[in-house]
Amino acid sequence: MNNTTKMVIAVKGVIINEGRVLIVKRSEDDEVGGGTWECVGGKIDFGEGLEDALVREIKEEVGLDVNVKHILYATTFKTNPTRQVVILTYLCTSSNQEVVLSSEHSDHRWVTKDQLKTYLPLDIIRDFERNHVFSLL
Repeated sequence: MNNTTKMVIAVKGVIINEGRVLIVKRSEDDEVGGGTWECVGGKIDFGEGLEDALVREIKEEVGLDVNVKHILYATTFKTNPTRQVVILTYLCTSSNQEVVLSSEHSDHRWVTKDQLKTYLPLDIIRDFERNHVFSLL
C-alpha cells in the first residue's frame, strides 16, 4: 500500500434480543452511507482485539452491553478508488433493548427478519443471504 491508499478494518454486530435485530441509521451528514441503515459497530483501534473492539463500539454507539457469540462472515469493498473497508460481522445477544444513540446515528429500530430486508441496503442483504444470517433469526 502506498501513502494514498487506506485500509479500514471494522467490526459489526448482528445484535439479537427477543427474536429482533437492532439496526441503526447513519447520520445524514456521514461522508460514507449517510442516511442508510446498518448493524452497529465500527473501526478497530490499533492493538485492539476484534471482540473487544466490537463490545466497545456497541457500547459507544448504542449504550448496550452485549455477549459476542461468534463470527458470522467477513467481507470487503471499496468506498472509493483509494479506500478499502474490511468488515467482520459477529452474532451478538443483548439482554435489554434500551438504546442510547451516539451522534453517529439518527435513529434505531429493533426489527424482525422480514423487516431487515426492507431497511438494510442491498449489499448487506446479499452478504446476509450468502452467509446464511437470516436462517439464524
